[in-house]
Amino acid sequence: MDDRIRRVRESDVAAVVALVHELAEYEKAPDECGLTAEQLHAALFGEHPALFGHVADVGGEVVGCALWFLNFSTWRGVHGIYLEDLYVRPAHRGSGLGRALLAALAEECVARGYARLEWWVLDWNAPAIGFYQSIGAVPMDEWTVFRLTDEPLRALAAGG
Repeated sequence: MDDRIRRVRESDVAAVVALVHELAEYEKAPDECGLTAEQLHAALFGEHPALFGHVADVGGEVVGCALWFLNFSTWRGVHGIYLEDLYVRPAHRGSGLGRALLAALAEECVARGYARLEWWVLDWNAPAIGFYQSIGAVPMDEWTVFRLTDEPLRALAAGG
């Protein structure tokens, strides 16, 4: 593994929160991101963590991150990794950090016998799409993403 990539530490939480907010800005949705350090700390380091992460550390500064959790393929019968966020600060792009973060997750998959590594990318993000295709990732064009949030989520939960 690239020595600039390591597992996220408790001391990285504030830096990772800042990176997530930068990602939201990049994705043109800064008002939708409300992540706090307390939330991220609980998710990563609480009693039963369900979120995991790696960071890109250059000279003691966290300049990139990959946040992920486990999913499960009923067709394959084993877990996989779902990459929630991958972000590298613009000044460090092109240095191999994005690839190294993905390689760390691929190593997790292989070492643990997981079947796949999956993520979403915005349709307009041509640089990311080109990068992902260059490493052999395949778009799942035949699938449509659905999401329930806010009032529709609460209404369904209430039996509506």
